[in-house]
Amino acid sequence: MLDAIGPYEVFKKVNGLNVKFVSKEKGAIEADSHLVSINSKYSIDEVDKADILLIPGSAIAFVREMKDEEVLNWITKIDQTTHKTVSVCTGSIILAATGLLKGKKATSHWKPLELLSMHGAIPTRERIIEEGKFITAAGVSAGIDLAIYLVSLLKGDTVAKAAQLAIEYDPQPMFQSGNYLSAEEDVVKLAEENMERDAKRELTLWELIKNADVFIKLSKSGNR
Repeated sequence: MLDAIGPYEVFKKVNGLNVKFVSKEKGAIEADSHLVSINSKYSIDEVDKADILLIPGSAIAFVREMKDEEVLNWITKIDQTTHKTVSVCTGSIILAATGLLKGKKATSHWKPLELLSMHGAIPTRERIIEEGKFITAAGVSAGIDLAIYLVSLLKGDTVAKAAQLAIEYDPQPMFQSGNYLSAEEDVVKLAEENMERDAKRELTLWELIKNADVFIKLSKSGNR
């Protein structure tokens, strides 16, 4: 949920930005947890252009989206109208599945990062990567950094700083475990166990079998 709401909180603090939530079918879009939802007021059939297209990710449902030809075709069509096409977390894997990131460096959540290579992108462990009009951000909270950067490009640094202040984005984490490369081994293991549990709860048995190749690669992508 934060993949989408984080950037939204930044964008809504800026005058002149018209934000639309768009989904394959409009209506309530549930988070992976099924505890909260976003009311998407537009379907992909109702939107045919955007200055900025932001593709959020998910804990595991992205494996459906990366194989949904209707969604991928829509992304490709909208990309032809954008100034910037960007993603947060596993949204980059959906974007890569269109072929638009082929030969380009891209980032994603640390766990499924290597899946980018399935679609010709170059997996790279960085917070934010800009390749021409394409900008990819790492996992979840990186969407806030991405949104502030986009505002600085659109409206200038002062406006971006004001948006940052408005949401009081001043990260001072209690623990320095937010980066995969510096987190302790036992912390990584527990995080992986929690994410794998959520994945199995989210997908049906048939979907787990159908996407077995993805999960095999996911299980290997945790190697440092």
